[in-house]
Amino acid sequence: MGLLDESAYTECRLCPRGCAVDRTAPGPRGVCGQGDGVRVARAALHYWEEPPISGEAGSGAIFFSGCPLGCVFCQNHRISSEGFGRAVSARRLAMMMLELQGQGALNVNLVTALHFAPQVARAVALARDAGLAIPVLCNTSGYERPELVAALDGVVDVWLADFKYTSPDLAARYSRARDYPRVAAAALSQMVAQVEARGGRRLAPDGTMLQGVVVRHLVMPGASDDSMAVLDRVWEIGGNRVDLSVMNQYTPNAECRARGDELSRTVTDAEYECVLDHADALGFERMWWQQGGTVSESFVPEFDDTGVAGPEL
Repeated sequence: MGLLDESAYTECRLCPRGCAVDRTAPGPRGVCGQGDGVRVARAALHYWEEPPISGEAGSGAIFFSGCPLGCVFCQNHRISSEGFGRAVSARRLAMMMLELQGQGALNVNLVTALHFAPQVARAVALARDAGLAIPVLCNTSGYERPELVAALDGVVDVWLADFKYTSPDLAARYSRARDYPRVAAAALSQMVAQVEARGGRRLAPDGTMLQGVVVRHLVMPGASDDSMAVLDRVWEIGGNRVDLSVMNQYTPNAECRARGDELSRTVTDAEYECVLDHADALGFERMWWQQGGTVSESFVPEFDDTGVAGPEL
């Protein structure tokens, strides 16, 4: 049973949780909360990714429902854990990609998509056969099976991957995934190797990324030591074969504000600056950072079915 075959849903192990739930059957769902049908919450131009991704024209972001990771601080909880979204076919998904290309999108940006990997791969193939010519980008938590990353060679052009923690304790507390550091390192290693085998990082004349790996790290309050360890690990795996994005936009949601611990506050300037200084010391040549009092609500779009309904390919 291949990971990109829809039969994978009958005993689902698409994500590292490996819950083995039959997602084709009615009743309780697996960790991602989804069945075997794709659900999408929004498909529209998105302007708040890194400059090589969004540029000025915007990235063609398709936001999928559900998430295998389930971070307690998630800002997209309406779609990641509350299930908002509309059911779509692979052919409708392919048409969304072409519609975004027609709107001038620099790429197709698949946001938290790989628990629907079989239909996503099929939709990309259909769209390319019908004229999709912009890069396909996979926007992921980093918590992915390296075997699934390998299976998507030739489907995904750009990996936009989080690397959240090196501490198993933090990963367990915040994402209920003690194995996150190990899994994310293995997945990133596969992404980097895959892109290198295809010729490495490539940009269009306007600076848009056509192929490559961008690693994102969100600095968490009280965890700057772990953030620096994350950068050490990313450097060890990818060095300057990856672009690095270090973010200060952590904003406590209602659940985190109620905790009364470190997650109830934002990141201090001192915490953020020490992580940026460490990235400089390591030698990252292509690094993106955020200025000012950035908060993550600024980057969360309205999940309202925009661009989801429409014709199939």
